[in-house]
Amino acid sequence: MDLEAVRTFVAVAEAGQFRKAAVDLSITQQAVSKRIAALERDLGVRLFTRTPRGAEPTIDGQAFLPHARELLRVAERAVASVRTGRRPLRVDVINSRGAASGLMRGFHQAHPEVDLNVVMLFDVDTAVAAIRSGTIDASFRAVAAPGRPLPEDIESVRVLDEPLQLLTGPAHALASARSVTLAQLAGHRIWMPGIVPGTEWAAYYDDLVAEFGLTIEATGPNFGSDALLDTIADTPALATFMSEQTRLVWPADHGLRRIPVTDPTPVYPHSLLWHRDNPHPALTTLRSHLATTAAGHDATGTWVPSWVMPR
Repeated sequence: MDLEAVRTFVAVAEAGQFRKAAVDLSITQQAVSKRIAALERDLGVRLFTRTPRGAEPTIDGQAFLPHARELLRVAERAVASVRTGRRPLRVDVINSRGAASGLMRGFHQAHPEVDLNVVMLFDVDTAVAAIRSGTIDASFRAVAAPGRPLPEDIESVRVLDEPLQLLTGPAHALASARSVTLAQLAGHRIWMPGIVPGTEWAAYYDDLVAEFGLTIEATGPNFGSDALLDTIADTPALATFMSEQTRLVWPADHGLRRIPVTDPTPVYPHSLLWHRDNPHPALTTLRSHLATTAAGHDATGTWVPSWVMPR
């Protein structure tokens, strides 16, 4: 059904005249007549009766009028749902407990007027495909892993270098240390069952292991952070890496320790990715917010893999 014909029908019904409806719609009276005639052919009924004062809806026209108005309202809502600036800004934060989620909470507090949809996508390929298709507006990722450059239409900017910390149970040999160096970690078992081959964080830890001679074990099923904390608390031989801004809560009797890692401090590089042609105004607001809140990158005494983009 031609929505312009429906719009014209409603205009005539409300104006009571073809001539006044033509003025209201900024079209000719002949165009109004043609649209009404075409709509009547589609519906198979007469919609108006000509009167000395103009036009009145027939019984069928009266029955159709509320539905015609609803059709126009639905059309307006459909357009508004995708109109730039009217739909929510959709951002991938990978997981709910990490730094990216914290960055978006800070953005929401600073800009409560921006409507947000936060999603969690697993791998960078899925995230990039979603950005390119318009399913999401932006994603937080470490870019770009070896042999996997970003497509030319994807922009990125480094927004946070997040230090790694060592997490141990109370009986671990390093539990009482105020800080540990990467050299001191050589020979200690670091257990990280959440590392999945092919992900950007797997590439990150592969380089960390290769450069500093560490032992990282990704064995066993990943039952989530709660099970990881339980195991670390009860197993003196195991420790794990935990990003500084990861939000976790554990029972007081676990006695877990977060210990800074130094000489150098490994930092995980978070970047914001978006499509260069994305016009959503809230995306510009988000990038400006992150630019004012982000700390410096590549600080003295820190380490990132060589493949991490500096921009």
